[in-house]
Amino acid sequence: MANNTSQHILTTSANLLGFCLFVITSLKISNRYEGIMMDEFTSIVALLLTFSCFFSFLSIKTSNQVNEQRYESIANYLFIVSLTGILTIILLVTFNFIH
Repeated sequence: MANNTSQHILTTSANLLGFCLFVITSLKISNRYEGIMMDEFTSIVALLLTFSCFFSFLSIKTSNQVNEQRYESIANYLFIVSLTGILTIILLVTFNFIH
């Protein structure tokens, strides 16, 4: 059975990983957020997205049905946790601009 979501997780995770790296670079350049740990949190989210890419790639490449489903489930879980982290990052940036 062909997996349905791994291809989408792989491309979307890679794009969001680029977003996280952009945020980290912007925070380092601006020096505006020195008092908070937003860059460390963004780095953790980037790491989760990297693992999500890795497991979705494994899901696409494996020929074993059990491993395919297992890798895809892991990629899904990591992806949703990463999305929650990105939402938190966006809220932190927004609230810091308001204040």
